[in-house]
Amino acid sequence: MRKISVVALFVTVACVLVAGPSAASTQTPAEITVRSSPYGRILFDGRGFALYAFTKDGVGRGSTCTGACARAWPPYIVKGEQRRARGVDATKLGTIRRSDGRRQLTVAGRPVYYYVGDRAPLQVLCQNVREFGGFWLVVRPGGTLVR
Repeated sequence: MRKISVVALFVTVACVLVAGPSAASTQTPAEITVRSSPYGRILFDGRGFALYAFTKDGVGRGSTCTGACARAWPPYIVKGEQRRARGVDATKLGTIRRSDGRRQLTVAGRPVYYYVGDRAPLQVLCQNVREFGGFWLVVRPGGTLVR
């Protein structure tokens, strides 16, 4: 029984270490940068992971991405009030409260997310993909979505 617990612990730690953007989904404070991509200049977090918006969320509404959706598209969770933005109008940044009480970063009123398949900085592997009832699109510095 003890061997199983040690193996389970090892597997859990290994998964956390290779988790990519989901491990980056909590940042204090939120840091946003603008970088070049195949889709033009778009938003990334401070580590270089692309940020996506979900068209099903809409502007000024809460997040509709929970459960399996949030496992595939981890929300960008923030703590604290301070936000840093390089190349982005800081007045475009805000937060919403998720159903679990955590605060998710918004850009121009839209909640932003990571894609779990983006494993390295500057990857954008799931642009304009329809999943969970809406499209996932990268975000321009002004908050508009790349179609």
